[in-house]
Amino acid sequence: MAEPIEWRSAKLRATRDVSADIRLFEIEPSGAFVAPAPGSHINVAVQIGARPDTRSYSIVGPCADGIYRIAVKLLGDSRGGSAYMWSLAPGAHLTISTPGNHFPLSRGRPEYLLLAGGIGITPVFTMALALAEAGARFRLLYACRRRQDLAFADELRARIGDRLQVFLDEDGERVDLDAEIASLAPEGELYVCGPIGMLEGAKRAWQQSGRPVDRLRFETFGNSGRFASQPFTVKIPRLGREFTVLQNQTMLDALEAAGIAMISDCRRGECGLCALHILDVDGIVDHRDVFFSDDEKSENGKLCTCVSRVAGASITIDTADRAA
Repeated sequence: MAEPIEWRSAKLRATRDVSADIRLFEIEPSGAFVAPAPGSHINVAVQIGARPDTRSYSIVGPCADGIYRIAVKLLGDSRGGSAYMWSLAPGAHLTISTPGNHFPLSRGRPEYLLLAGGIGITPVFTMALALAEAGARFRLLYACRRRQDLAFADELRARIGDRLQVFLDEDGERVDLDAEIASLAPEGELYVCGPIGMLEGAKRAWQQSGRPVDRLRFETFGNSGRFASQPFTVKIPRLGREFTVLQNQTMLDALEAAGIAMISDCRRGECGLCALHILDVDGIVDHRDVFFSDDEKSENGKLCTCVSRVAGASITIDTADRAA
């Protein structure tokens, strides 16, 4: 059973840039240290303007010295969490949770295939070190746009050698998912963390391979999409409401700020609780969730408001809220 999440105070001990836009944060918690398992994350209390909020960040490495390490990518179209984290200097006081884990690593499989894209390397890095320590059979495929975007690649190469293979967009390199899955041991598992396009591609390739669904594990980060984030208008005719979703704001946050009663849980595009019906759209719905299937997304019947957006002017939706 997973450890219950607890909040506690902490101090930012040090920071280090591991790429042009990824910064490693070393955080010293107060109280007893809870050791993280591979795939774990901590929640961090952040300040978005005048509004308090929380963000989840994957833990980097085993943290055997009692210090949590997280890597934060500075995003120009973020909701403000990364900008807040990058504004912090060593010595800053934080409020963090004990580790949680939505992306656990199974033990004892005959082989593992790890696939990371961009900042998705953070949980996969820890998995690779754990599997190497256990003497497990595995491979790590790490895809980035440019060589300068690679984070932790040198350390990985030193620790796991040629079990690491890097793919760079700028060199025209692509991961052949079908071939990689075909070469995986029959009872092997695939772990994926990266942009939504990578996750969807992995899901399609895994399904086409006929392998058991539960042998594919993935982690999401909802800021990735096919289109750059931009403001758009939300219309709810039944309630007579219309408002704007800002570039650095989710549709779910905008709905809640407008007083629309919503049900939500993961806020990562996984559970589907915040999904609403689409009545009309002036533009393209940028589905950034992993809850709906490709066919459901193409039908544009619903969208997950916690991560999905509109590349265009507006979207008209219906909600279950009948309050004015």
